[in-house]
Amino acid sequence: MLQDIYNDASHRMDQAVEHSRMELAKVRTGRANPDLLNAIQVEYYGSMMPLNQVSTISVPEPRLITLQPFEKTLIPIIEKAIMDSNLGLTPSNNGNSVLVPIPALSEERRRDLIKYVHQLIEEGRIAVRNVRRDALHHIKDFGQEEHISEDEIHRQEGEIQTLTDNHVSSLNEMQENKEKELMEF
Repeated sequence: MLQDIYNDASHRMDQAVEHSRMELAKVRTGRANPDLLNAIQVEYYGSMMPLNQVSTISVPEPRLITLQPFEKTLIPIIEKAIMDSNLGLTPSNNGNSVLVPIPALSEERRRDLIKYVHQLIEEGRIAVRNVRRDALHHIKDFGQEEHISEDEIHRQEGEIQTLTDNHVSSLNEMQENKEKELMEF
């Protein structure tokens, strides 16, 4: 049972870190990244579809994303969806595909994005700590119910803390990498 608590905590912490990684991928840096467009959806035959399911997304240059729609009728719909997404991107088309140039970031915008990155990482840390708190609570309850020795409970608590420290350091590393990426010119 103690191992189940540990495995559950590990899984939930992994999910929190992965969620933070996915959210960080959406933060626009000065470089073209197809993940920027993952949250955008377009109407396709009456249902909302993600862009990557109605077009091929590629990055031919460091500051350009191209979208090759599967049907040419989607070009104006894709352009409008990108304009409405509040990403600060201005798409254009060449008749066959949608071109999305990625403008350079101003110093002020970089600072705002770094604050946003700090906020995302802090949310990830809070999620990991909440999982730790929950796991420690379960360990104590289980220890009292099953009359497990205090030494075993302390050992399990130490393992949960080590797991938490590893996940928090992973989040800190992600934050440092994203900051470096944002400060590149």
